[in-house]
Amino acid sequence: MKIKKHISWDQYFMAIAKISALRSKDPNTKVGCCIVNNDNKIVGVGYNGMPIGCSDDNFPWARNSSSKLNEKYMYVVHSEINAILNRNSSSLKNCKLYVTLFPCHECAKVIIQSGIREVIYEQNLYKNSESTIAAIRMFKYANVKMTKYKNLNSLINIKV
Repeated sequence: MKIKKHISWDQYFMAIAKISALRSKDPNTKVGCCIVNNDNKIVGVGYNGMPIGCSDDNFPWARNSSSKLNEKYMYVVHSEINAILNRNSSSLKNCKLYVTLFPCHECAKVIIQSGIREVIYEQNLYKNSESTIAAIRMFKYANVKMTKYKNLNSLINIKV
């Protein structure tokens, strides 16, 4: 007899995004992403981190500094971009993107260009920022669906 209680596809893919976020070395913001095709197959995962070949020890992780060159924002690749670049499929057309933090305007442009049709996000911490407002504006205009992930208060315990 099959088990009747199991996690949903949304729970499964958001859990993959959350696990991916744990790979980030960012001391403040860990973001993970999972891209899924129409057959519920994972076609890409990513987390926020330094570009390949740029050591995490040689670049700054600071959020604020007297110089932008000493802040992480000039160097970190966002989880969505990493997932798109690290995809295992030639096309992301009509895919869904699960992400732990609502995408910024730069990621929104790449998401739209890649053909992704839906963004499922867990948190929108910067909803009043110009970056998020611009991302929402672009998503609406490009008909990219934005869905707030509904946590069903289930705990997924993974021992590492």
